[in-house]
Amino acid sequence: MPEIKNSYKERAIEEYVLKEDPFYIPIKDEIELFEAAYEQKLPVLLKGPTGCGKTRFVEYMSWRLGRPAASVKRKSKKENEGERQIPLVTIACHEDLTASDLVGRYLLEGEETKWIDGPLTRAVRVGAICYLDEVVEARKDTTVLIHPLTDHRRILPIEKRGIVLEAHEGFLLVISYNPGYQSALKDLKQSTRQRFIAIEFNYPPKEIEKEIIKHESGVDAQTALDLARLGEKVRNLKDHGLQEVVSTRLLIYAGRLIAMGISPRRACDAAVVYGIIDDPEVQKSLQEVVSTIFE
Repeated sequence: MPEIKNSYKERAIEEYVLKEDPFYIPIKDEIELFEAAYEQKLPVLLKGPTGCGKTRFVEYMSWRLGRPAASVKRKSKKENEGERQIPLVTIACHEDLTASDLVGRYLLEGEETKWIDGPLTRAVRVGAICYLDEVVEARKDTTVLIHPLTDHRRILPIEKRGIVLEAHEGFLLVISYNPGYQSALKDLKQSTRQRFIAIEFNYPPKEIEKEIIKHESGVDAQTALDLARLGEKVRNLKDHGLQEVVSTRLLIYAGRLIAMGISPRRACDAAVVYGIIDDPEVQKSLQEVVSTIFE
């Protein structure tokens, strides 16, 4: 791999390293699976509905794997003490995302042309976890370029520069998508999908969701439990005409409004009822559900 000046490495790492421990409560064995994948350099696919904690999980694993006492078996504790933290590069995918957006491009700087690395290239160079969020939103010809990074080669061809970049030992590619939005045009190609191990996510059980809401919104335990109960009831309506259900994220938003003095019913209207549906009749039904919990 071409040599990179230390100043560049340090600047790229500093830009993306998490400064604090992200709050995360494991649901199943997702932490152990991710650690094993990182150890074996296996790319990871996170599947689950919007707002269920996929991004927070990646942030938490980036922080966890960078700790000296991380439970990864690659080195002894003494050797780990000298390790740097593992940076995280997050890329929000969209239909206009091009290969140049990921890899890099030549730009004019003064009277000369200078190459600027894209976020994927920076992650490959410095050994970051690169997280492509909602990867199915990206153009198919763009996602194809990640294929050489997902097998034994672990390389990134940069055609505009005529070089092939070998991935740093610490590099890991992680992608996510929401299976609920699958369609003929917005689905993950099998040629891409079968290059990743998959970890499935869903909304957490009520007791765990209560703890998440309490921590993230600042409401008391009873209010957090009531919001978790609301989430459970709304999700049970998915098979009864409700296309979208409430995410943990929206329940936290409702909690934050309540913590600021907004009445629970009004907060739930703003964050939940009006946030997930526009149909007046369905909104009215959801408000009745809210009123059974927040009397």
